This record gives sequence, C-alpha cells and structure tokens, in this order.
Amino acid sequence: MEEKKYIGNKEKWMFALGAGGQGMIYAMMSSYISDYYVSVLKLPLMFILLLMFLARIWDAINDPLMGMIVDHKTTRWGKMKPYILFASAPIAVLTLLMYCSPNLPTNKLMIFSAVVYVLWGMTYTMADVPFWGLPNVMTPDTKERGALISFTKIINSIGSALPEVFFIVAGLVLPMILDKSNVEVYNKQKYLIVAIAVVAIGIVLYINSYFHIKERVVPPIKKRQPGEPTQLKRLFSCKPMVLVLITGVLSSGRYMFGAATLHVARYAFYIGPDFTGMSPEEKLAAVEASVSAIKMIFNICSIVGMFGAMLVMPFLMKKFDYKKIMITTCLAGAIAAIPTTLVGWFTGNLYACIPFIIISCIPIGVINVLVFAMICDCLDYMELTTGYRDNGLGSACSGFINKLGNAIATSSIIVLFLVIGFNPAEMLNPEVAQAATEFTKQQNFAVFSLVSIFPGVSLLLCAIPMFFYQISGKKKEEMIVQLQAKREAEGVTVNE
Repeated sequence: MEEKKYIGNKEKWMFALGAGGQGMIYAMMSSYISDYYVSVLKLPLMFILLLMFLARIWDAINDPLMGMIVDHKTTRWGKMKPYILFASAPIAVLTLLMYCSPNLPTNKLMIFSAVVYVLWGMTYTMADVPFWGLPNVMTPDTKERGALISFTKIINSIGSALPEVFFIVAGLVLPMILDKSNVEVYNKQKYLIVAIAVVAIGIVLYINSYFHIKERVVPPIKKRQPGEPTQLKRLFSCKPMVLVLITGVLSSGRYMFGAATLHVARYAFYIGPDFTGMSPEEKLAAVEASVSAIKMIFNICSIVGMFGAMLVMPFLMKKFDYKKIMITTCLAGAIAAIPTTLVGWFTGNLYACIPFIIISCIPIGVINVLVFAMICDCLDYMELTTGYRDNGLGSACSGFINKLGNAIATSSIIVLFLVIGFNPAEMLNPEVAQAATEFTKQQNFAVFSLVSIFPGVSLLLCAIPMFFYQISGKKKEEMIVQLQAKREAEGVTVNE
C-alpha cells in the first residue's frame, strides 16, 4: 500500500526556497562578518572576540526562550508561520546596517557594530526557531518529514553559497564601475552592494514561503500539571536529545570551511606572480587576486564535498540508519584531515591537499541534514514518553547549535591571530601589504590548521556521542508505531 503524502511538490519547493533565502542572509553574516570586522572596519581583535563570545552567551538564553514562546503561543495565523512575516523586515534592515560602514571614530564604531550585531542575532532567532519547527507540523509522517528536511537543507545550503557567487561577480563588475584606487573605500562599497543584493533576493524568497506552507499537525492543548517537569527539564532529561546536542556542538569545526577559508587564503598560501619590481599598489592587487583564487578553490572543494553529500542524502536516509551515516562520514572526514595536515605542512602545496579537503567537506553536508532530522526524532521520542511535543524548543536547539558552532569557529580565528601576532590591518595597507609567502612557515601552517587540524579533531570528537544514541534501527521503527497509536488515542488533529 502506498503511504499517504501530505506535502505537495509546490509546498515543498516554496518551503525549501524560503530556506534558501534564509540561508543567503545567514551566510552573509556568518561567513563574511569576521573578515569585514577585521580587514575592512579594522576593529580591535579583542573587541571582535568578546563581541562574538558574549553575543553567543546571550543566544544561549535567547534561543530556548524563543522556543518556549513558540510552543506556548498560537495566533489566528498559525503557530509557526506568523514569525516569518513579523521578523523579515527587521532582519533585512539590520543586515544592511551591519555592512553600512558609518564614518565614526573607532570607539563609536565599536558600539554601533556591537548593537547591530546583537540585535541581528535576536531578530534572526525570532524567525529561525519557528521556521525550522515547521517540518514537525507540516506532516505527521516521519519518512516524509525526513525527506522534506533533506531536500530543504540542500536548497538552504545552495542559498548559503550564493553570497560567494555574488562576491565573485562583484569582483569582476565593480572595478569597472567604482574607483578602486582607495582599497578601503572600495571594499566597504563592495560589501554593502553584495549585502543589498543578498537581502533583496533572500527576503523575498523567505517571505514568499509564508503563503504556501500549511500547518497540518495540531496537537491537543496540554498544560503542565503540578509536579511535572518543565520544558527545559524534559529536554535535558531526554538522553538521545542531549547526545545530539553534544554532537552538534562538537562538530563546530565544520564551520571553519566557511568562516576561515578567507583568512586561510590571505595568510596560509599565495599563488601569484613574483613581487620583484612591483609598486605597493600592484603588490596589493596581486595579493587580492591570489586571495580570490584560493577562496575559489576552497569553494569548489566545499561544493563537491558538502553539496555532493547532501544530494545523495535523501537516498542514504531511506536506505541506511541515521546513526550509521553520521558515524561513518564523520570518521572518514577525521581520517582525511591527517593527509591534509601532513601534505600542507611538508609541501605547502594547496593543490595537493584538494582531494583530502573534499573528503573532509563531506561530513559538513551530512551533519547539516542529520542533526536536525535526529532532533525531530528526539521530539517524537519525547512526545511518546512524556506526552509533550516541544517543537519550538527543539528547533531552538538546532538554531543554537548552528550559532554556537559559528561563534566557536569565528572566535577561534581571532584567538589564533592574537596568539601568532598577526595584524590583519596590514594586509590592506598598500605601504606594507604582505603576501602569505612573507610570513614564516609556522605562521602559514597555524592559519592552515583552521581548515585541517581543527575540523579533523572536531569530526572525530562529534562521532563519539553517536555510539550511545539509541533512536535507530528497530527501536526507531517501534517508536514510530507506538507514537502513531498514541496520537490516534489522544485525538491529534491532522488537517488535509
């Protein structure tokens, strides 16, 4: 008998495209803000480190709080959907403010950047938590939900890669339009123009999803009785959920391929002409050309590895257990980091590292899909064992993992700069512009470790909790059957 499908192709695509738009905007912040703060605004490194760290502490409170608000509040427009509309305009405005480069003294610029950065994170949480809670209410079918998550994460990741495409196009087009003699002004203009393009497209795609998504699964309203555990206690009493959260946090090294590659391109490798006879401006142009080329190489590695893995994930998720997929790919990525590190150190040849970097990128796509899918399975388990389904809080956990992972990655970059004594502002000063070849081999390798040693250790560590994860195999199949019977007995409504 053919299983009933609740989600049509149009709804699936509109939700996925909304996620793609969201991915564009998030990537504009997460993948580029550290380079923008360091190399364009030239803010103090210690300030950037403290800003990233303290903002994530606030997110530790903000994300679960938003999840609990979503779980306890239902509007006449729906439980999850309304936040798509409410938060879109503030996110658009704050994203543009983040890259508007006001002409302020350093102290005032630091205050401005901190306020915008924190407000952006809070506003993004308002949209992110309920949006990724939607798969739980769009369909009651676990397999259909898994397929939806897998497909949506693919489009979300494609959206996350589009800002880099915009930067490539900007690098080709803007020199013909803008004055490039003042590199600092030119880079500020380039970042703002790309941000405008990203926001214009991303927000339209995101808002459009509101009009095509249907919340079908309507659980009966259930109030916590005296003596029953709170939402947070239920969450942290669920061993499978705790293991998934630990896995997600330990996998933070995967974000280095987005956050650190631009810095690796600046400080670890140089592929360009000899500087003999060059003027300072010509030397700087050669350095920037090398940076762009190396960044492109890493992007191609990421596309082949990460997107390649995500494209086959729908098939793998149907044929194999989530737990086995996670452990196998993470260990493979960790092993690939060994030859990446050795080849990078002994040869200093980026091209020789490419095959191993591609393999290391495969777990990124796998983790992006599976962590969220496993959180949804944990919500099923919690619903079965406690009678409560905290979709908002579960989605908040997924969002918090992503934000914390990005924060750890970005903060690690700044810490490394402080340790090895780099002054990033010098890279954009025509009078003292330096290529990676002018640093010591140890300094080159220290920066390269951000995309070799750090991800490898991270992938090895994140595989360990999965050995103790139990919602898999026959236990998962039994859970699905029991949950379906429980829902029927309790009168859970599923709208057509």
